[in-house]
Amino acid sequence: MVVREGLFESAPIRVMVVDGESETQRLVGAVLDADAEVVVAGVHDGGGRAVEALRREPVDILFLDVALEDLDGFQVLREAGSTCAGAVVFMTAGQEHALRAFEARALDYVLKPLVPERFVQVLGRAKEHVRRGRIQHLVRQLAGLVETLPGPYRAPRYLERLVIREVGRVTLLSVDDVDWMAAEDNYVQVHAGTQSHLVRQPLRDLEARLDPERFVRIHRSTLVNLQRIQELRPLLHGEYQVILRDRTTLKLSRGYRERLDTLLARG
Repeated sequence: MVVREGLFESAPIRVMVVDGESETQRLVGAVLDADAEVVVAGVHDGGGRAVEALRREPVDILFLDVALEDLDGFQVLREAGSTCAGAVVFMTAGQEHALRAFEARALDYVLKPLVPERFVQVLGRAKEHVRRGRIQHLVRQLAGLVETLPGPYRAPRYLERLVIREVGRVTLLSVDDVDWMAAEDNYVQVHAGTQSHLVRQPLRDLEARLDPERFVRIHRSTLVNLQRIQELRPLLHGEYQVILRDRTTLKLSRGYRERLDTLLARG
């Protein structure tokens, strides 16, 4: 088998083979050498050397025998680390390790003696798994890049629903259904219709994740859904009563009036 190292054009798929049988190495090597997408990063007949190589540089696909002279295949994975390979395919003569292999999150499990047609299918599946992983990684990178764009290129993303964890259940509450919120120390009492829910989060943190065009602070401890406000009634010293559609009465402090007036003026 020819072992090729280094970086190639169009991001080749790096493969390592760990198996102590020369016949298996020969068959696997013939299939890999005939595949233009693949570069063989290493061939090892013992687990110890494989672990050292994987620690230095992980691979995309690892073909791994369960029964090795020094370490078994599961020990190789444990010692090399969970990120040593994008896809792991176990090769062994018996089925007794199949369950354990999949518990180790192996992509596939191939019985010996290897059948070339079956091995080609497994290799194709492993390559597709690697391609999908690369695309997902690229998407995450692009999403992170978009988040860092300044000014008009960055579209703010606000909460569309609240995840409320209560004893025995988790409630998903659309922010459109929220009428108002009240701070209670490091908690927030969320009022939605006839129900109220306690959210374990300071009001200022929750406010920062809500659309400021939809939710407005009217008091240091009160946040209200702008669409729920029905009328304002003046009180003394520049303060107001805020009457919601369900006739709930809240207090608008003088220091928060300007922001509310601005939002109401926009219609």
